[in-house]
Amino acid sequence: MWHIRAAKLALGAALMVALAAAGERSHAQGAGDPNAAPNPYRLDEGWAKLPEGRKWGGVFGTSVDRDGKSVWAFDRCEASLCADSKLAPIFKFDPSGKVMANFGAGMFVEPHGLYVDRDGNVWATDFRGREGKGHQVFKFSPDGKLLMTLGKAGVTGTGPDTFNAPTNTLVAPNGDIFVSDGHGGDTNARIVKFTKDGKFIKTWGSKGTAPGQFQTPHMLAMDSAGRLFVADRENNRIQIFDQDGQFIEEWRQFGRPSGVYINKNDIVYVADSQSDAKTNPGFQQGIRIGSVKDKKVLAFIPETKEMGALEGVTSDDMGNIYGGYTGTKNFRRWVKK
Repeated sequence: MWHIRAAKLALGAALMVALAAAGERSHAQGAGDPNAAPNPYRLDEGWAKLPEGRKWGGVFGTSVDRDGKSVWAFDRCEASLCADSKLAPIFKFDPSGKVMANFGAGMFVEPHGLYVDRDGNVWATDFRGREGKGHQVFKFSPDGKLLMTLGKAGVTGTGPDTFNAPTNTLVAPNGDIFVSDGHGGDTNARIVKFTKDGKFIKTWGSKGTAPGQFQTPHMLAMDSAGRLFVADRENNRIQIFDQDGQFIEEWRQFGRPSGVYINKNDIVYVADSQSDAKTNPGFQQGIRIGSVKDKKVLAFIPETKEMGALEGVTSDDMGNIYGGYTGTKNFRRWVKK
C-alpha cells in the first residue's frame, strides 16, 4: 500500500508543479486577465460508454469514487427531468468509460448534485418537487441500496426536516452532513448541517449579497483544512466557511461558479457556465483550476462548444477532469495534452 500512496503523492506534486508553471506563463502573458491562464488539457471525445440505446439527459451531478479512479454521474433520464421516466439516472464508470453500476429509477423528479463520501456511499440530491416526490437527499450504498433519506417527499419548507430546492450534499471527515438548500427564485438560500445519523444540528444563510448570504448556493466542496466552500453562483463568488458556519472569506477570481470540486491535494476546479458581459463582465465560461493554498487560477479550459451548459465538475487521481452538461445533455472528460 505504501507504494500506491507514494505514487499518488508524487502524481499530485507533479500536477501542482505543472499548474504552477502554467500559472507563471499566464501571468507573463497578461496579469489580471481571468481568462489568460493556459489550457494544458484536451477533450477526450466519446469517453463514457452508455448502454446501447441510452442517451444522456442533462448532467449536473458528478463525483470521483473513493478509489480515485472510477467516476459517478447523475443525469436527468435522457431529458431535463426524470419525473416521467423509468430510466435509472445514477451511473458509475470505470477508468475506461465502461458502466459499472446504474440505479435510482423512479426515485427522482429532477436530479442535481451527486457526492461520493470516503466510505463509497453515494449522496444524490433531487431539487424539484412534483406529485409527492422531490426536495430530498438520498444516501445509497455503492451498489444502490437506499441507506438514508433527508427531507420530506414533495414538501418544501425552512424547518429542520424540509428543504426547498436542495442542490448538493457533502460529508465532512467526522461524518457531519452539509446540504446546500436553495436554487434561486422563491426557494431557500441556506446551508443545513446534520449529524452522520441525519439529525439536525443547525442552519445558516439567507437571501442576499452580504457575507454569509446566498443567491443560489449551487455546489459544495471541502479542503484538507476542513473549510467548506460554497459556490454562491448568482453572487459571482465562492464563499468559504468553517464547519460551524462562520464566514472566512470570498473568492471571485474563479468566475461565476456552478460547480466546485477540491481534490485531496487541495487543487480546486471551478465550472463556470453562466459568465457573460451581463452576469459577470470580463469572465469567459469554462473550467478554472488552481490551488486553495495561493488562491490563484493556474489553468483554464475555455468553453467553446456548449455555452451555458457546463455545471458539474470533478477530477480523478490521474488528473483527468470530468464535466456534466445540463443544457446540452452531455458528460465529458478532459485529459492532459
